[in-house]
Amino acid sequence: MQHALSGLKILDFTTLWPGPLATLILADLGAHVLRVEAPDRPDLLRYLAPLDRDGEGAAWRMVNRNKQSILLDLRQEPAREVVRQLVGEYDIVVEQFRPGVLDRLGVGYAALRALNPKLIWCSITSFGQTGPWRDRPGHDIGYLAASGLASHLGRPDSGPAPWTALPGDVAGGTWPAVTGILAAVVQREVTGLGQHIDIAMAEGALFLNALAVCQALNGGGSLGAGQGVLGGETAYDHYKTRDGHWLAMGALEPKFWALFCATVDRPHWLDWPQDSAEQVGALKTEIAQLIASQDSAQWAAIFDAVPCCVELVRTTEQALALPQFVERGCVVQMPVVGGQPLPQLANPIHLSASPMVALAVAGQPGSDAPTVLTRLGLDAQQISALRASGAVG
Repeated sequence: MQHALSGLKILDFTTLWPGPLATLILADLGAHVLRVEAPDRPDLLRYLAPLDRDGEGAAWRMVNRNKQSILLDLRQEPAREVVRQLVGEYDIVVEQFRPGVLDRLGVGYAALRALNPKLIWCSITSFGQTGPWRDRPGHDIGYLAASGLASHLGRPDSGPAPWTALPGDVAGGTWPAVTGILAAVVQREVTGLGQHIDIAMAEGALFLNALAVCQALNGGGSLGAGQGVLGGETAYDHYKTRDGHWLAMGALEPKFWALFCATVDRPHWLDWPQDSAEQVGALKTEIAQLIASQDSAQWAAIFDAVPCCVELVRTTEQALALPQFVERGCVVQMPVVGGQPLPQLANPIHLSASPMVALAVAGQPGSDAPTVLTRLGLDAQQISALRASGAVG
């Protein structure tokens, strides 16, 4: 069977998390991805804990599987010439530079599109290519803050808390980039032309905040922490068990709430008035007291058998051991030449007729330079000269 994205060839200039994760998704689906890094500025993700058994950053190792790698010093003209030659073969570029950086180097979208009109160019930045904040740097915590999302995360008495899952990076950057690239590929099939995709992670976080935005745009004001049906009301909150663990209750719909009340033998909760904060607080106190009367294992056994949207809050290790995730292959064993397989998180997309790419563990940065440059027509002497000059690492 053919891989879903066979034939797509991507130059990946991104670093850290959102861009490399986007190109990983595409590579797992069959796209040929060439990672381009600077010889003297290694990706910080490579050294960020946790490290795997080989001393490499485990996250760096994951996002670079199924990719080739070359080191190019774009400050040097010979390296920029290599990029110009590559866009004749690779007609999708993904980059995370601040707006204008690659333009000043002579290898920006306009310059390279002139060489290949089919070129699809995806820019992932903090605040986008336009606007007064276009040059402003940022990280996930800032995107959530700027978008208003952080203002209603957490509890009213404790304020917003950092999200280690990086929703601004991933939901605001990675997935919009993947969607935009594939949309541009479909459009190119019609027009024969590429286009520029402008992804702003702060704007993606604003879209992630859509429910609160709908409230603000329709006279409801700004959602605050602990407010709204999803902000910790009766049937949508976390409750602590006797042994110090937590249950996540999502029994929002009447049928689930009724089933929950029947399961815990509290039918009178169905008629409990919830028209004021005091009434809601009183009911939540009763729920909290009930959940605190038993250990997490007892509650898990009860609610595993009752479909009312109540789940035990598990650690990541416990989640990885769940039969549901095990059966669906959510962890893949990466083959390592001469060594034991390396466990990594699998791609979450399951296609019935298109398998994922046969897994290839991430190589050392720059390890594919000879293969790539030879394919461009350079001989061994020319490759050696590029390496001697530092243009190629």
